[in-house]
Amino acid sequence: MNAPRALHAIHLRQGHPDFLDLPWHLPLEHWNRENCPRLVEVPRGLSRHTVVFVSYGAEIYALKDLPVPIGQREYDVLRGLEDRRLPSVTPVGHAKVRAPDQPGGEVSILFTQYLASSLPYRVLFMNKGMERYRERLLDAMASLLVRLHLGGFYWGDCSLSNVLFRRDAGELQAYAVDAETSELHAKLSDGQRELDLVIMEENVTGGLADLAAMEGVELPVELDVYETAPSIRQRYERLWTEINKEISITPRENYRIHERIRALNELGFSVGEVDLVASGDGSQLRMRTIVTDREYHRHQLHNLTGVVAEERQAAMLLNEVRELKATLTRELNRSVPLSVAAFRWLDERFRATLGRIQKDLGVAADEAELYCQVLEHKWFLSERAKKDVGLEAAMKAYVKLRREQPMPALLRSENAPLATVDGSSRPSGTTKTVPSA
Repeated sequence: MNAPRALHAIHLRQGHPDFLDLPWHLPLEHWNRENCPRLVEVPRGLSRHTVVFVSYGAEIYALKDLPVPIGQREYDVLRGLEDRRLPSVTPVGHAKVRAPDQPGGEVSILFTQYLASSLPYRVLFMNKGMERYRERLLDAMASLLVRLHLGGFYWGDCSLSNVLFRRDAGELQAYAVDAETSELHAKLSDGQRELDLVIMEENVTGGLADLAAMEGVELPVELDVYETAPSIRQRYERLWTEINKEISITPRENYRIHERIRALNELGFSVGEVDLVASGDGSQLRMRTIVTDREYHRHQLHNLTGVVAEERQAAMLLNEVRELKATLTRELNRSVPLSVAAFRWLDERFRATLGRIQKDLGVAADEAELYCQVLEHKWFLSERAKKDVGLEAAMKAYVKLRREQPMPALLRSENAPLATVDGSSRPSGTTKTVPSA
């Protein structure tokens, strides 16, 4: 008689639950709310493997069933992505489960932290109120691939189903979810990038074709089944060329170095190094900039205020801080440091506004996006009124609007029905061997 399925070993990072209270004697596809009270439903994409979501307090974790070698490998690749600060889900750990009915008698369970406020692409097409974001996914996908390729990540299976999107002040930011076929290198060759782009085009076209065939789903004109993937590639190539181009300058044109850095900063990229190489006759210099990440405004906002935001959110919030700095300078008739304006903004605008809105609508899963939506609503109302309506009026109008038209995955109560059970969870940071039952 075969021994029953049981947890054999588990490796977890510090600061997360131990997951020992889950029904490891059952395959993931047999978990339900009766045998696993922590099980929750969240917006999800398609997956070739069984995936379930469990909640521990305010955090949600995804568990994916994989063959043992693939589970270990994907965990290692995701850790590498995190170390290189590339946009992907956060790996938490992996486990080995004795499974006599499976090849080799074992399966691997990969643990990742659920990306709060994220949306799979299908939600963008099937939920009312999300229409404005649908075309944005083209730029988000192109930007994601550029960032991953700059970081030496060969995906091997880029598709809409393997990406999660987060709203970012009217735009979208994309995150890699699946890394089963992926590789990390010091630098990608042009051939590796080309193959990744070909796979992306095939997968995106297939995903949109499947979506178009679903009843009740109508693709917008801008996202044609057969033209969308080539459009993503074109955007990718334009951005890749802009980032990697070399320009010629004379020794007296130092100002062009700063212009180039500012242009990349405006795209959101931080510049780590600038290479200057003399041309053959010495009268010209070839300048090449080396970018490190696309989080320039995020870093600046966090350093000033401690607020964590997406890149476009951060740029919008920094603009408001600068506007407040100009107002204070005019009112006080003296120069005001940006740090002082940031402190006033954080206390008098950001925190005060969020406190009042969340009192009416509930706790937000993404406070920066909530505040940016209020600012956008203020701009809309001001345009319509032909005058500045003010933050107070915009805040009240926004609360009224959200009560009538809730936004998916923005408020905590909508993002995840956090089911909990009694008892506390012990954080763990070591590999544990669990005696076989």
